[in-house]
Amino acid sequence: MANRVSRAPVRKAPGFTEFVAMVASLMAMTALAIDAMLPALPAIGEALDVASDNDRQLVIGALLIGFGFAQLVHGPLSDRFGRRPLLIGGLGLYVLSSIMAAYAQSFELLLAARCAQGVAVAATRVLAVSIVRDLYVGRKMAQVMSVAMTVFMAVPVLAPLFGEIILSVASWRWIFGMFAVIGLSVGLWIGWRLPETLKREDRMPLTASRIWRGWRHTLTERKSLGYMTASALLSGALFGFINSVQQIMFDTFQRPDMLVPAFAVIAGAMSAASLLNSRIVLRLGTRLVSHSALLFFIALAALATVAALSGSAPFWLFLCLLALNMGAFGLCGANFSAMAMEEMGAIAGTASSVQGAVGVLSGAFIGGTIGQMYDGSTLPLTLGFLICGCLALGCIFITEKGRLFNEDELAAEPA
Repeated sequence: MANRVSRAPVRKAPGFTEFVAMVASLMAMTALAIDAMLPALPAIGEALDVASDNDRQLVIGALLIGFGFAQLVHGPLSDRFGRRPLLIGGLGLYVLSSIMAAYAQSFELLLAARCAQGVAVAATRVLAVSIVRDLYVGRKMAQVMSVAMTVFMAVPVLAPLFGEIILSVASWRWIFGMFAVIGLSVGLWIGWRLPETLKREDRMPLTASRIWRGWRHTLTERKSLGYMTASALLSGALFGFINSVQQIMFDTFQRPDMLVPAFAVIAGAMSAASLLNSRIVLRLGTRLVSHSALLFFIALAALATVAALSGSAPFWLFLCLLALNMGAFGLCGANFSAMAMEEMGAIAGTASSVQGAVGVLSGAFIGGTIGQMYDGSTLPLTLGFLICGCLALGCIFITEKGRLFNEDELAAEPA
């Protein structure tokens, strides 16, 4: 009997390429759930009797609220019970909430389903980062995250087109139906191929004191707090763009036909920047790359704000500056995440959840404020970019004690 057990086949863990594809797929669930809905917002508003155009943004905001708060729960649970159970459960909830949204007969019920969908994708985000941190650290983690982000950033290129294609042949409800199919497919893949990455001896007790210590360490450790805050500010700029872009294309420039192509250009710039980062970060370091990119982000935002104030900026100039801004954002995102997690290896799940919650909730509030300030022009968006970028630079300046581009020893560790 013992010999039979010992000869039982052991499932082979995924290779590097498949592992990165898994991480990218998990991270892409959030982007897909947000961006594929943008072309459908007018149809949803009409079908469910939403009075104000700005209220349609709540379809995005409700998901972000659930996404932000739920991360605080997923992290400690995954540090206690492991990554796989929470991940598979989250994907199951994603499928169920997508079906609920597809059948929603009121705007309130749709928002509740979207909030539940946010709770579900929070698991995929937190656990994707935790799983990578279980296996990598420093520049190597930034490289893995950058490769995953390259795939992840391709989703905004395709997601609005995905929504447009479904709307051309069916109602907006079928978009949620496809979410359910995709969630089920990813869940089956993860359940079949991804092993548990958190060793049993590294699991943490699920007690209030332990969770509080993890939260306190994450919120007080210098690099974690500084780069988490900087990342949250840049996320606010990103969410401001997501909230505003449909109205800017439809109303400001009178170019509804350009929503999908504009998304493709902007997301393509972010994807290319993430791919570039994966190629150069091991050689140049996370700080040199991200700090330089943030300065570039601020300069571009200032130029875009001046163009918006002139009142005569053409569509092509706005699109070019925005694409370059998002490219600079792509060079910051993975690096900021890796630097925030440098000292968090022992509590990777809890730290990832706290950092993610702060980033999403703060970003959603900032982005929602930018979106609600839409006045028919691009000025609220470009000015929001400029303010967020300057505040992020201030956070990093304080975190690094006035020394930009300075690499730490741990940050240079290969794995």
